[in-house]
This record gives sequence, structure tokens and C-alpha cells, in this order.
Amino acid sequence: MAKRKKAKSKNNTKILTYIAWALAIIALVLSALVAGYYFGFEDGKVQNSKQVNIEKQKRLALFKKLEQKAKKQETVTKRLQAVLKQEIKKDYISASHEFDSATVVQPIQPLKRAIKHSSNKPKLAIIIDDVTTARQIKAIKSVGIVLTMSFLPPSSARPNSAKLAAKEPFYMVHLPMEAQSFSAEEPHTLRITDSQQKISQRIQQIKKWFPKVHYINNHTGSKFTSNEIAMNRLVFALNKNHINFIDSRTTAKTKAPKVMKNFGLRYVARDVFLDHHMDKAYVLKQIKQAIKQAKLHGTAIAIGHPHPNTLEALRESKKLLKDIDLVYVNRLY
Repeated sequence: MAKRKKAKSKNNTKILTYIAWALAIIALVLSALVAGYYFGFEDGKVQNSKQVNIEKQKRLALFKKLEQKAKKQETVTKRLQAVLKQEIKKDYISASHEFDSATVVQPIQPLKRAIKHSSNKPKLAIIIDDVTTARQIKAIKSVGIVLTMSFLPPSSARPNSAKLAAKEPFYMVHLPMEAQSFSAEEPHTLRITDSQQKISQRIQQIKKWFPKVHYINNHTGSKFTSNEIAMNRLVFALNKNHINFIDSRTTAKTKAPKVMKNFGLRYVARDVFLDHHMDKAYVLKQIKQAIKQAKLHGTAIAIGHPHPNTLEALRESKKLLKDIDLVYVNRLY
């Protein structure tokens, strides 16, 4: 009987030992899990902190980049104003000098054209008239978009215009023609009384100064372009020298459409005048109008001048202008 009690006691001891070991193992496993969770949590906190820092650095870098861009734009604006300050004092009071009279409130409207539906991207050519100096060219190029420069012929006041044009891959000539009234007439302005010989000689001289020229538009010219005989003489001389005429439309009475048709030539004219009034808000509105005309007809021509407000408005309109294809005038058709 004593032996049975002893054996039973030993079995109980073994069971207790197994239970103790099992509890010890469970305790170890739980400890390991707790420790793993703790260290994993801590590691997660560290990783999360690193990610937060990375995102913070990215945001700071982006803010810095935007700040630098804003400063750069401000610098460009100031540079444009500084570059053109002297030119404005010398050459311009208002862009309305192109029209019949400086008192004209609204620019002459373009001829009505057929609405054209096309899958091709609309094309817009922006001509900058009255270009004569290196500073103007630098300012125009700083805008960073395709702009067609139209140079005034050389004169005693602007002797280098042809030499400057020669450095450009593409340019036009802004040819002075007689207006109904002048605030300041350019030298050697073509007049309605000029003979065919005189006009032809003038165009030959232009070709000599500007050998790469293939496009001419009129500077002023409200009186000249409204005279059919004078326009016949001019287009004859231009055609002989393989030069195309683009009508700036400084008068609603222009005879250019009729004359060009008589010569079997395409009539090309300005659609929008950007800076008849030189405040930037007006120019921005006119840029939108030029885009609208390009979308409506497939092509359009806008004319402006190298004024700070005009160039700044063009620079600020880059996003708007992405909807159309900005081209030189020789790529319109």
C-alpha cells in the first residue's frame, strides 16, 4: 500500500514539472511576442519619423523651387521694363500710331472670314512691329515663345536694324507707308503719289538691306493701302522680288484684298491688334481674342509692339497659348 502511494506521488510531481515547463515555455513565447511587438513598434515609429522627415524635406524643396521661380519671374519682369525704358521714351506714346488717327478709340476690325472646322491644332502668328534695337530683340526673346519680329528699315535714328535682322533665323520688314495723319512720319515713307519706278527702287533697296525677307507688313499706311493705284504699284514690286504682303489693316478702306486677288495672290491680314491700348489687362484680353480667332478660323495673326506690358502679358499667357500652335507667319499656310 505504501508503495502505491509513493508511485502516485512521483507521478504527481512529474505532472507538476511538465505543467511548470509548459507554463515557462508559454511565458517565454509571450515575452518574445511582447518584445517583438515593442521593438517592431519602436522600429515603425523610427521608420515613420524618417518618412515624415523625407516628406517634409520634399515640401521644403518644392516651396524653395516655387519661391525661386517667382523671384526669377519678378527679375524677368524688371529686366523687361529696364531694357525697354529708353525705347519707350524715344519711340512710343501709344500703339494707336498705326491707325488713321491717334484719337481712334477702337482698332480697325479685320475682314470677316469663314469658320473653319479642322482636327489640326489652330495656328497663331504673333508679329512684333517696330523692332530696331538689340535691347528690344533681347526683351522679345526673353518672353520664351515664338514671336515674328518685323524690323523698320534703317534710318539715321536707327542705323542698325538691318544688321540686327540678319542675325535672326526669320524676320519681316515693317515698311512705312503714308497715313491719313502722322504724329511722327518715318523717313522714306511710301506715298500714294510715288511712281512705279520710285516704289520699285524702294523695294529693291529693302531687299538689298534685308536679303532674307519674304514678308512685309505696313507701318501706318491708312492712306496708302486705301489707294488702289498705289497698292497695285507696291504689290507689283513686291511680287517681282518674291516678297509677300501682310496687311496690318490700319484702315477699314484697305484695297489690299482686291489688289491681291487681281494678282492671283492670297490675301493675308491682321486679325487682332494686341496693344492699341497699352495697359496689360487690355493686352491680355486681346491675346485671348487672338486665340479665339485662331480656333475659329484655323489660323490667325496678331500684331503688337515691344512694350513691357505687351511682352509681360505674352509671357504670362503661356498656359493659354498651349491650346494653339504658335508659329512664324511663313508657317501659317
